[in-house]
Amino acid sequence: MPLRSIQQGLAVSLCALGLLSELPHCVLADERWHAPFGGSFSANFTATTDYSYAGISQTQLGPALQAGLDYVGPRLADDFPVWLYATAWGSTINFPTTGPGVEIDISAGVKFHAFNERLSVDLGYIRYAYPGIDAALGYDYGEINLNVGWDFGVATVAGRLRYSPNSFANSGVSWNKRGLVSVPLDFLRLWEIRFKSYASVGNIWVEKFLNYGIPDSDYWYWQIGAVASVRGFDLTIAYTATDIDRVSCGNTNYCSGRLFVSLTKTF
Repeated sequence: MPLRSIQQGLAVSLCALGLLSELPHCVLADERWHAPFGGSFSANFTATTDYSYAGISQTQLGPALQAGLDYVGPRLADDFPVWLYATAWGSTINFPTTGPGVEIDISAGVKFHAFNERLSVDLGYIRYAYPGIDAALGYDYGEINLNVGWDFGVATVAGRLRYSPNSFANSGVSWNKRGLVSVPLDFLRLWEIRFKSYASVGNIWVEKFLNYGIPDSDYWYWQIGAVASVRGFDLTIAYTATDIDRVSCGNTNYCSGRLFVSLTKTF
């Protein structure tokens, strides 16, 4: 992505880990406010030292502010936990070629749980928009998103697959595959503070990879981190990286391994 990858998302709160969805927005949060059609609203706000998408900084290694609003509908069936959801989320960005701006993501879909809520499935659609950036660049695009997770008790394992028929910057078909393991650290519980660790690894394949802003048709990315949660706050400290070298990343460190810290408040 004109190095969207050097241009273009993951404030890692507990919801952003992909246990529910890997949008940096939280769906199926505890009910906060009553909403139309028997559903509920929740909101989240994040401050992060670096906003990265699949390991690549979208803010030139600078900080970002982010906010989201989630709607979760009522169960569609009394004896089967199925929900419809919709979410809107935004972040500040800073692409090298276009400068400071904002990203707005809108998503909707269906989620369900089974086997005493050990299995979770999320199927939806995400639309990424960059208002204020010339539409001729083709940055706006959409993806079909599938998340499947299983809670083993001692750990949750999740897999995610995203497909776009025409990805960022008119780069054609793209596939984004990622696996994640999250482990609650109950032995570290202090007062009301809960701790969780996680690790993920993924791969992005793009048809017109030069348009997308990467040196080859695919690359690998990974992340490892820990989250402390208390009273609706999630503090994340994580390390993220890719296998793209500095020269192939526009002679920058935007694709290099680095630490970041984020603080999320959910209402």
